[in-house]
Amino acid sequence: MATRDTLLRAWYADGPLPWWAAPLALLYGAIVRCRAAMYRRGWLRTVRLPVPLIVVGNLTAGGTGKTPLVMAIVEALQARGLRPGVVSRGYGGSQREPMLLGVTPDPAQVGDEPALIRANGATVAIGRDRAAAGRLLLQAGCNVLVADDGLQHYALARDVEICVIDGTRRFGNARVLPAGPLREPLSRLERVDLRVCNGGTAQAGEYAMQLRGDVAVALQGNARQPLAEFRRVHAVAAIGNPQRFFASLRAAGIDVIEHAFDDHHAFAPAELDFADDLPLLMTDKDAIKCAGFAQAHWWRVPVRAELSAAFYADLLARLASAHGSATE
Repeated sequence: MATRDTLLRAWYADGPLPWWAAPLALLYGAIVRCRAAMYRRGWLRTVRLPVPLIVVGNLTAGGTGKTPLVMAIVEALQARGLRPGVVSRGYGGSQREPMLLGVTPDPAQVGDEPALIRANGATVAIGRDRAAAGRLLLQAGCNVLVADDGLQHYALARDVEICVIDGTRRFGNARVLPAGPLREPLSRLERVDLRVCNGGTAQAGEYAMQLRGDVAVALQGNARQPLAEFRRVHAVAAIGNPQRFFASLRAAGIDVIEHAFDDHHAFAPAELDFADDLPLLMTDKDAIKCAGFAQAHWWRVPVRAELSAAFYADLLARLASAHGSATE
C-alpha cells in the first residue's frame, strides 16, 4: 500500500518517484510501442467479427468511468432497435474459458464489472479470448458489440474507439507506467475516434460526461432513500478512484467516513463491520459483491452516465460509416 500511495502522489501530486520507476518506464514504453507497431503492420493477428464493435477504454491505470458509459451506450443502442452485447475480459473473476453470463452471475467467477453490466439488463460474455467471447454474443443474437476496457486489446478489431478521461486527474504527469499513470503514451489519443471527459471540464474535442446519482437503494429489500436525507455515513469504495465517490457524497451534504479499498477488492464481511449503526453507502460495483452478506443498514448508490445527444449522433454516424445498414 505504501508503494501504491507513493506512486499515486508522484503521478498526480508532484511527489518524488521511487528510483526504479523511471528505468522500468523506459522498458515498459518500448514494449508497448513495439507491440502496437506489430499489430499495425499485421505481424500480430487481429480478429474481425462480422458485426460492428465499439471499444470503450482509457489510457490511465485505474477507473475513469468506463462501466457507466458502457451501460449508457448499451441503453442507447437498445433504444434504437439494435441488439447490443458486451464483451469483457472478466477481470477479477476466476473464469478462464469464454462464458455467456446468466441472469445472476457470481462476481467472484465472472468479475464485478461484467456482473454489474449484466444486472443492468445487458447481454454479456467474458473471456481472456475476447474474440471467442464475442462469438458467444453473436450466437445469442447480438448485432453490435461493445468491448468494456478493450482499448489496449489490439487482437480484436474495432470500428469505433472511445477513450474515457478522468476530468479531474486527467493524465497526471503524462508518463507511462510505473513512472506515471499511462498504459500507453499520450500520443495514442491521436488514433482514438471519440474522447469522453468524465467530470471536470471537457477540453476541445472531448464530449462531457457526468455521473448522476441522487438516490440510495438498500441492499436488503431495495428500499429507496434520497441521498440528501443521509447525515453521517460510512462510505466504502473499491474502485479506481475512490475519492470520486466520496466527493459525490459530500456534494450531497453527507458527512463521510472514508473506507477506500483497492480496485476490484473482494470483500469479507468483517471488513465492513464498523461496530456502529451508521448507514454504510457503497458503489453499485461494490454492492454486487456484497449482496450475499448484506446488512439492513447497507445501501448502494447507483449512477447513470449523462452525455449529450451530439455524442450519440457522432457514435452512430461512425458505426454506420463502418458497417452501413447493420446499424441503421
